[in-house]
Amino acid sequence: MPTRPGWTLVAASVLAAAIGRTFGVIELYVIAAAAMAAMVAALVAVRFGVSGLRAHRWIHPPILSVGETGQVDLTVTNEGRGRSRRVQLSEPVGPTETALIAVAPLRASQHVDARYRLPASRRGVLELGPLELERHDQLGLAVARRIVAPLVEVVVAPRAYDLPMPDLGHGVLGRHLLTQAQRMGTGEFHSLRDYATGDEPRLINWRASARTEELKVRQHTTEGVRRCIVVLDRDVSGYGGTDGTGSDAFERAVTAAASLVGSSDRAGLTTRFVTAGGIDLRGPDVASTTLGVLARITPGEPLDEIERDPGEGLGLVIVITTSTSGPTWRHTDALLDPTLTRVGIVTGSATRSVEQVGRLGVDASTDERFVAGWSALAGRGGLDVRSQLVRRDPAGVR
Repeated sequence: MPTRPGWTLVAASVLAAAIGRTFGVIELYVIAAAAMAAMVAALVAVRFGVSGLRAHRWIHPPILSVGETGQVDLTVTNEGRGRSRRVQLSEPVGPTETALIAVAPLRASQHVDARYRLPASRRGVLELGPLELERHDQLGLAVARRIVAPLVEVVVAPRAYDLPMPDLGHGVLGRHLLTQAQRMGTGEFHSLRDYATGDEPRLINWRASARTEELKVRQHTTEGVRRCIVVLDRDVSGYGGTDGTGSDAFERAVTAAASLVGSSDRAGLTTRFVTAGGIDLRGPDVASTTLGVLARITPGEPLDEIERDPGEGLGLVIVITTSTSGPTWRHTDALLDPTLTRVGIVTGSATRSVEQVGRLGVDASTDERFVAGWSALAGRGGLDVRSQLVRRDPAGVR
């Protein structure tokens, strides 16, 4: 089809012919005929030498995270019998950018590789393509286009930090969990000790207590944390505006959810992710599935009900919210039992966060405060937020 200069040439030739006819100027007829002949020659030229070209596309890694730079690899092969012409690969990248790659003439069965970088500046779905092969004539009057790879969606997951999980006896949370483990007797029997306020009555050894003046309880070996439930509050009223889209507090909440689910899964804990809209994810692929959900998630309705967790052993219920007085926080009450400890991650403004965060809570008014606060709570203080970004293996990107 004609390009913009081509259409201009066609219009000029028609105008020249019209003027030549009106005033009887033979030279204008000649100019019009030459221009049209050039246009026809250009249209014919772009039709040859490209029919045998095939292109393939690979995206590395298949899922990006905010702040990462991916890579798109392209291979163009001449499957025709003759030598191809010079062509150009054109691929839209998102709504505003286009990748352009020139490909020199190829012999029969010859191929060439090309690549371009794919930056991920914000979470969501980045549309890539369709990849078109373009052939221009020497004068730029005509172009032939052919789609060689379809439109694809590249998932850009939220930024995620590699966080430590609590160890019993270390940090505020670890000491709290150790006390819970000792009171619940979640491990194997170790010895008898005197009863202390807060011990579970079911741990009292009545036979041993009958032989002394003090109540005796069974002392068990302590087990570490075995499960983690991450609850994300999507209540739009807590994130400002009419829809909360683009809210910094909501983006921090999504980052916290991605960080905690991924870190919990890597630590070998039985991990579960819950949010409004019937989203309740668990299983061996919970980390990758959660990233896919978080890439597209937006503020919405508050969380209604949460199914009780059937797991066993010590666990954490981590609630990511802007307010501990909202409905999501209240609904997590139904989850709690003596084996589960609730932790609040408050992503509101600095003033509101500090006021709401208690002993088992983290001020997440900035990413830096979130990483430092969680690390301190887990007994691993002093970590640098920049060093805690989850990095994919560079070998995975060609």
